[in-house]
Amino acid sequence: MVMPKDENDIRFPSDKIPQSAWKTLAILSLIATMSMYAETMLVPAIPDLIKDFSISYSTSSWILTTYLIAGAIMTPISGKLSDIYGKKKVLLIIMIIYAAGVSAGGFTTDIYSMLLVRLVQGIGMSMFPIAFGIIREQFPRSKIAIGQGIITSMFAAGAVLGLVAGGHLIQNFGWPATFFSIIPVALALLVIIKKFIHVDETQNPNIASESKPNEKFRNKIDIPGAIALAVSITSFLLTLTFVENGISNSFLIIGLLGIAIISLILFVMIERKTKAPLVDFKVLLHKSIFPANIMVMIVGLSMFMVFQTIPVLVRSPIPLGFGEDPLTTANVQLPFALVLLIFGPASGFIISKLGSIKPIIAGSIIGAAGFLSLFLFHSTESLVATNLAILSAGLSLTNVGAMNIVMLATPKQSIGVSLGMSTLIRIIGASIGPAIAGMYMQTHQVAVNGSTKFPSADSYNLIFLTATIISMVSIILAVILWKTVPKHHVHAV
Repeated sequence: MVMPKDENDIRFPSDKIPQSAWKTLAILSLIATMSMYAETMLVPAIPDLIKDFSISYSTSSWILTTYLIAGAIMTPISGKLSDIYGKKKVLLIIMIIYAAGVSAGGFTTDIYSMLLVRLVQGIGMSMFPIAFGIIREQFPRSKIAIGQGIITSMFAAGAVLGLVAGGHLIQNFGWPATFFSIIPVALALLVIIKKFIHVDETQNPNIASESKPNEKFRNKIDIPGAIALAVSITSFLLTLTFVENGISNSFLIIGLLGIAIISLILFVMIERKTKAPLVDFKVLLHKSIFPANIMVMIVGLSMFMVFQTIPVLVRSPIPLGFGEDPLTTANVQLPFALVLLIFGPASGFIISKLGSIKPIIAGSIIGAAGFLSLFLFHSTESLVATNLAILSAGLSLTNVGAMNIVMLATPKQSIGVSLGMSTLIRIIGASIGPAIAGMYMQTHQVAVNGSTKFPSADSYNLIFLTATIISMVSIILAVILWKTVPKHHVHAV
């Protein structure tokens, strides 16, 4: 398929980044920092939540997964809404919803209220394709990777703050304090966005064409498609959960799996027929965009598999784990976040100089090597921390490079939907990651002191081996991109 010429090719007479773009980037980066802080601060508390709510390891994966499912469903919808009603307006509405969800998190007393709160918070994930879309419009084409890399590094900065602050808060005040600590930050960011973010919506081709009769379908939202997608993802993950918990009702499991498959087929049929699809298959299946999005999905799967697994490994009693506290759990994962913090902007600058492909290939190889090393060597805290740092460097290079290809290959009029699709695909991967980890931890357990069961050594071996195999797929996709991506993406632009 021949993609339309991107208007950004002629928008900037030079490669100089405007001062206004830097200001916008700084504000949007704060959103990324807050969001990742909110996620990672809860990670060290997963064992506490398992105990406080009396839930299984597989059920605990839904604390991350529910958040991700909500984000997966809302991301393409918010991308579409931002194309129709304007990026700033939709961004503010999503921020308000997110702030409400965070504010309620500290008051939950059972797993059901926690999952409901996490669902509301998950809607907040859909603000990020809007943020990337704003950056794409304000940065010169050759500097887009720099802006994206800086936002990615701020995700990492949030992870660093979340792990450090979360470990201290959980150990000294309990996990509810982690939610309360975000409320003033969320409210302050709402005011800052409203006052200081300025987006030129007159350049939005969707808004500009609202009055044209032949464009009447452009501003419609695909609700049936969203419902079909939600049912498909939820049914599939429920199937994994029931298998993990040892439920032997084969009729129920087969039924849920059948619903997931039928809903997915229905979703594809709806998207192909509707005049206003959530997923534009012509864009999604583009020879450059499709493999790049699958790599983004693998990055999401890898990161959240780590978030689900490492806290349980560190806090499980010796000899099945390291027998440590929440603060040590945070410290073990800190190198992972610190390397993301360094490699986020570094990846952007590297890609702006070398193009996307070489960093993607290097990142895929490094990421696979990191998981392989975790599989072979995870007997001490220092080994785990070191291998997480290696893995983080690979994931950062891969993610920034793949997203850069998606942004450059997508025509301007489809950027909101395209970035929404990319985020959706990454979130689907991220929601599967904890489910896979939870499945292995639930099905491979050993009793300690004759009663309490904890995940066995085999469970961690299976988790890291599975991640290694999946990472190999990323290397294959990197080679495919090397052969198919246009030369101006392969080399620096």
